[in-house]
Amino acid sequence: MTTAWTIRAITRATLPILLVLTLVELGSGLVLLGFEATLLQYPSLLILVPVVIGTAGNLGSVLAARLSTALHLGTLSFVDETLLGNALATVALALTMFPAIGIGTWALAAFTGGSRLPFVTVLLVSITSGVVLAVISVLVTVLVTYAAYRLRLDPDDVVIPIVTNTCDVLGVLVLFAVTQLLV
Repeated sequence: MTTAWTIRAITRATLPILLVLTLVELGSGLVLLGFEATLLQYPSLLILVPVVIGTAGNLGSVLAARLSTALHLGTLSFVDETLLGNALATVALALTMFPAIGIGTWALAAFTGGSRLPFVTVLLVSITSGVVLAVISVLVTVLVTYAAYRLRLDPDDVVIPIVTNTCDVLGVLVLFAVTQLLV
């Protein structure tokens, strides 16, 4: 793929995407606003929100960077060991990160006097939300990376903003859904 590395070309490719994603983020804020009563009732969930969506976005971003590099190098095809290995590594990383996030969230909430949820509940909400988001992040990252490449857009320019914004929106929705199931 030949790409013009100019400010104008990058702006032309990314500005429309970023404008649409800004509107998507507003939607995420509205969903979070609807979740406000539950967050205020259980402060440990309030602590969990930015950490869960941020970590899911980071996992997707790392995967996006790895897949974009593999596409540029010509070492990635639609379904191969590189893709499968990176996807499994992302989910495995989530399985190690989100228990630590749950423990840290509960400890911080307990330390500040805001923990009203039992330790096991906070841990289960963190792990379940994290793993679901990791799987969603993998799917979104793979689909957006291939779509960008097929549309002759540089995946390095467009995939990470799309993945992180998607993880923000879906992170709030998944956390809310998991909380409804477990609390």
